[in-house]
Amino acid sequence: MRPLIAAAFAAAMLAGGARAEVTDRSAAGFEVTETATIAAPQAKVWKALMQPNHWWPSQHTWSGDAKNLSIDPGGCFCERLPKGAVRHMMIAYADGTSQLRLSGALGPLQFTGASGHLVFKLKDVGGTTDLVVTYDVGGYAKGGLAESWSGPVDAMLSGTVARLKRYLETGKPD
Repeated sequence: MRPLIAAAFAAAMLAGGARAEVTDRSAAGFEVTETATIAAPQAKVWKALMQPNHWWPSQHTWSGDAKNLSIDPGGCFCERLPKGAVRHMMIAYADGTSQLRLSGALGPLQFTGASGHLVFKLKDVGGTTDLVVTYDVGGYAKGGLAESWSGPVDAMLSGTVARLKRYLETGKPD
């Protein structure tokens, strides 16, 4: 990410229909939870989830363009760079329909001793899908992990979930 991205990381991007919350904080880390009801069937939500290049915000990439993101068959949530690559996270578990678990550190957290566990849970609710996203982050970060990072991570993740919802409901994430 470019230097100013850390500041943008802190900007709240909540959209209608999504709820966000820092659900736990301690000296060791924090958890954020994002929820949304998406007007799309679960299979469609799963398919989109596995294609982050369509809905992930470009300002939260190292290349500046979400089109460079992918989740490859080997389980890497990766990004192509002009002269390299970034491994954002790795799939720890994916059942192909209702749960995706990723482990690693997103964005500027890669510059710290922190790591996280990002979970997407999908539940069919009669043609719509309830989505619950949790990101547990623990480890070391100068200045304190929970104090410095929980708010910005919550804002980034809530905006990202809102983009996924808009993409699925309108065909456009913005």
